[in-house]
Amino acid sequence: MLGAAAAGAAALGAAGLPPEAAADAPAQAPGGPAHHRPTRQPPPRELRSLLREIDPRRIEATVRKLVSFGTRHTLSAQDDPVRGVGAARDWLLAELRHRARASGGRMTVELQSYVQQPAPRVPVATRITNVLATLRGSLTPERIYVVSGHYDTRCSDPMDAAGDAPGADDDASGVAVVLELARVFAARRPAATVVFAAVAGEEQGLYGSGHMARTYRGRQADVQGMFTNDIVGSPTAEDGSRDPYTIRLFAEGVPTSETPEQAEVRRSVGGENDSPSRQLARFVRDTAENDATGMRVRVVYRRDRYLRSGDHIPFLQQGYPAARFTEPAENYAHQHQDVRVVDGKQYGDLPEFCDFGFIARVARVNAAALWSLAHAPGTPRGAKIRTAALGNSTELVWERGPDPDLAGYEVVWRETTDTEWTHVIPAGNTTRHTVDLSKDNVFFGLRAVNRSGLRSPVAFCTPQA
Repeated sequence: MLGAAAAGAAALGAAGLPPEAAADAPAQAPGGPAHHRPTRQPPPRELRSLLREIDPRRIEATVRKLVSFGTRHTLSAQDDPVRGVGAARDWLLAELRHRARASGGRMTVELQSYVQQPAPRVPVATRITNVLATLRGSLTPERIYVVSGHYDTRCSDPMDAAGDAPGADDDASGVAVVLELARVFAARRPAATVVFAAVAGEEQGLYGSGHMARTYRGRQADVQGMFTNDIVGSPTAEDGSRDPYTIRLFAEGVPTSETPEQAEVRRSVGGENDSPSRQLARFVRDTAENDATGMRVRVVYRRDRYLRSGDHIPFLQQGYPAARFTEPAENYAHQHQDVRVVDGKQYGDLPEFCDFGFIARVARVNAAALWSLAHAPGTPRGAKIRTAALGNSTELVWERGPDPDLAGYEVVWRETTDTEWTHVIPAGNTTRHTVDLSKDNVFFGLRAVNRSGLRSPVAFCTPQA
């Protein structure tokens, strides 16, 4: 019989993770080894090349530069050239413009700004500014994916705008991921549009991301996926234990934006585990949990952690699929704390507590998912189960997608007690397919396939009269 460590290494080795990852990891990735998932998509050559370009030294330089501004509190100075949120904003703008030069004009950079009137944790009217770099898609530019980190910080007192608040882990680490992704994506031509966002106002109440999400909804923008990277800087927990090859991904079940009509359908057929955000999270595991990233994605079936929130939530409120990346176990002495030493223990969110190799691996997970989303077809629309007549077979219908390189569709299904899709059935280049299984007994989904063999996220099939 294998010992616990050997069993863990064997399970992870089968999943395609490197030996050093297996040595540090628990016995088995949540949901089972990756090779047991028939929906898994191994990284193609172009994606592997992109992942090799992600550089932990550049990530470290970004984290240390953001820390150098002393504080990036949303209520701090906006016109000081060296300290405060304004100095950080201007540096981020310049950095993203520099990265955009490699795009040949396809990546545009802008300040998205508005004045927040007095509100909780904002005592006076305050300008809040997001820094956005938008890489326009080459085939379906109207389809959008967003990746973000927040560049504002806080002390122990969330209203202290003067004290030092270095914010290395929370959340210079997430912003460093965004900037590095912008750099490696800039020279490439994804089919869909990718937005790289550094947002402000998170610590005061998700103000920057709220404005961004409302702006997209006001334009009726087709945002098919959003990830926030918030506290992704360290794999070391408060007790010193380490889990350096795991990243958590929080994904809600019942959609935040669910209407009463949608709730009635969900209650009648199930589907509490099949929100668009859960399908997005499964897609991340299918495309980013492999030997090219060296990481396991631990999907957590919750919107966020207890007593916490993040910049994905405003997107959920606007009806967009969204999820949050966060390190595997947090050290609360190194976030939301004044920099100080108490009884020999260092408090404060300082760069020496970050692991830049870990942040680079988190960036690779993001990159694998975003590249795959942006090069694959969009998530199918109108995926329905015909329920007009009784029977022991199931007829599925859907709308044909607009992707010019669309090759066809696949039906996926699983037992109602399973959490992962377990079977894949080719359906062809059509808009309907009949499966010799009872719709009463299993869950069905649908995904699109392009001529390169890349698959979209799954659309959960719901009843059609």
